Amino acid sequence: MAELTVVIVSWNVRDLLAACLRSLFADLERWGGAAEVWVVDNGSTDGTPEMVARDFPPVRLIASEENLGFAAGNNRAMREILGEGAPQVAGRGARGAGRGAQVAGRRAQSAGRRVHVWLLNPDTEVLPGATAALVEALESHPRAGVVGAKLLYPDGSLQHSAFRFPGLLQLAFDLFPLPARLYETPLNGRYPRRLYEGTAPFPVDHPLGAAMMVRTEAIRQVGLLDEGFRMYCEEIDWCWRMRKAGWKALCVPTAQVVHHAGQSTKQVPIPSFVNLWTSRARLYRKHHGPVRRRLARALVRMGMRRRMRGASQEWRGA
Repeated sequence: MAELTVVIVSWNVRDLLAACLRSLFADLERWGGAAEVWVVDNGSTDGTPEMVARDFPPVRLIASEENLGFAAGNNRAMREILGEGAPQVAGRGARGAGRGAQVAGRRAQSAGRRVHVWLLNPDTEVLPGATAALVEALESHPRAGVVGAKLLYPDGSLQHSAFRFPGLLQLAFDLFPLPARLYETPLNGRYPRRLYEGTAPFPVDHPLGAAMMVRTEAIRQVGLLDEGFRMYCEEIDWCWRMRKAGWKALCVPTAQVVHHAGQSTKQVPIPSFVNLWTSRARLYRKHHGPVRRRLARALVRMGMRRRMRGASQEWRGA
């Protein structure tokens, strides 16, 4: 049986993280495999590190003094998990890791064991059977580098959990008012709802990063998350690199996870908005040719001018 390491990067969502960990440990027990859980706290000021140390002693806690962001936070844990021979960060330089890193990594990779890494958001709750379903999907599909869960809103309704790689049409959907009837279509990167209603894993370009399990062989081949993406688009870039290296991505409808979306980012809405479009620009630079990049820049400029005019009119009318 494969081993599993779960990595959760958290920032100022103490109560949600506690609920996440309770649901996770319950499902890990149902699964019955060898697993360990890591929490990287990104400089929370709400007592998160103290809560984790007090209430969840099995968790391996990394308490950062600063907010490293999603990519660097996950990389800090993955570098320790993978140990010697850990791949380089695909982007700007990596931050340092503790000396205990290599011991954990050697243990996980010794004796030819299959080790999977599950990146899980702190604002999620793992429903019964999700762990087993994701592990089974990776084990049953040898060329799957990453698998993602079916995400649900707290009311039980479907949250689109996987998307096509973003092109110019999706960019236009994000920036301009377009017909509502097109929102749920492939033109906007969506997969049909009927696929989520089935039981079979289905191929996707990329799952959302809220609950995605990754094969360590794929990580070693393509590298860690690109830390140039401080927030947003990190998992898209990662899956795109995996696709180019020959790995596949799947969404697993039987692995269900509740996602209270955006609980960290809503605390800093303006920086989050800036990070979103900075990350989008980086994604287009990395994965699109010069013509598409120029068109994307033009679309973003037009869209941002339109939004700024709208915001200015709202301010004057307030």
